[in-house]
Amino acid sequence: MTRPADFKAQRLFVDTPLAAGGTVSPDRAQAHYLLNVLRLARGGEILLFNGRDGEWLANVTETGRKSCTLHLEKQVRPQPIAPELWYLFAPLKQARLDYMVQKATEMGAGRLMPVLTRHTQVRKINAERMRANAIEAAEQCGILTVPEIAPLQTLDDVLGNWPADRYLIFCDEGAATGNPASALEAFTKGPAAVLIGPEGGFSETERVRLTALPYVCALSLGPRILRADTAAVAALALVQSSLGDWK
Repeated sequence: MTRPADFKAQRLFVDTPLAAGGTVSPDRAQAHYLLNVLRLARGGEILLFNGRDGEWLANVTETGRKSCTLHLEKQVRPQPIAPELWYLFAPLKQARLDYMVQKATEMGAGRLMPVLTRHTQVRKINAERMRANAIEAAEQCGILTVPEIAPLQTLDDVLGNWPADRYLIFCDEGAATGNPASALEAFTKGPAAVLIGPEGGFSETERVRLTALPYVCALSLGPRILRADTAAVAALALVQSSLGDWK
């Protein structure tokens, strides 16, 4: 029997299969967190998830100076279907990128896709750091699926391989200002993606190419220019309420 998410309980992501009666040996950093930060002793409980096998109640069965063993008692939540929503963005400076990854995970993005545009200022990403931030957000917010981190690509390459059945919501500071929810009314619920540009905005060439594509919807986020990390939350909320899992 499953139970609702327990948002007060401590949760830990582990990259290992989870099944009834199994055991998990956390890595050294995780063991330190469990034993010295949470101060779990033998018999202490923790919720585990791996993004594939649902959420499991486990308890501490063995402890050492720098290690411990967890025994899987029972599954408390089954694994949900992975989110369909993709989030495309121009890389930002590290602190703001950390925030953006965390919020996109919280907002239900299933795939994070960094893209290089004409005016992108940051040309590299740290994929491991992005994944760590996504895992942390999932641990804290009761999310069971950690978004996939796609490799860094140019916008041209992304559009050249775009699936025709997936909407692309292009957040364009040059689009006519109006009610952004109204711009999404023409689309039926289905696979969708959100594209946020760099701090310098999209080039005119990029804007012309994007707006000419049949699966693209240009979307204004209102009369104010939003920072990219703020725009991420605003745009993802709009799309989730109109086309995603809020609908």
